[in-house]
Amino acid sequence: MDLLLWRHAEAVDGSPDHARELTQRGHKQARRMAAWLAENKPKHLRVLVSPTLRTRQTASAFADDFEIVSSLGPDGGVADILAATGWPDASGAALVVGHQPALGRLAALLLSGQEADWTIKKGALWWFTNRVRDDETQTVLRAVIPAELL
Repeated sequence: MDLLLWRHAEAVDGSPDHARELTQRGHKQARRMAAWLAENKPKHLRVLVSPTLRTRQTASAFADDFEIVSSLGPDGGVADILAATGWPDASGAALVVGHQPALGRLAALLLSGQEADWTIKKGALWWFTNRVRDDETQTVLRAVIPAELL
């Protein structure tokens, strides 16, 4: 399975939190990452998105067809992402467009074996895959792409 974690692009400050829109820079970040994803995406990719406006706007730069998952909102956690995606046992690939701190905490868990407060920058993508070697499931980090490098 492939698991792609895409933190929403830069959004305006303010409240209510769920209605915050992307800034002009955020739209540019989303378009650049979407172009990269279009060129490099894995086959059979499901796109799962937090219900907030900023995540939906980020995802919309890449796909018209995505699933809004309420548990992926700003208050969601690592267990919510794992449940929504089926990692590591589901087939195909899942792209989660979500929030800190859950995305960073999941990245830490996948790479170090325990949750920690790691930061995924706004607009950045982390791509994981898994494989089985000697009856052991291993996590492989395929890519980390900050939006400003695209």
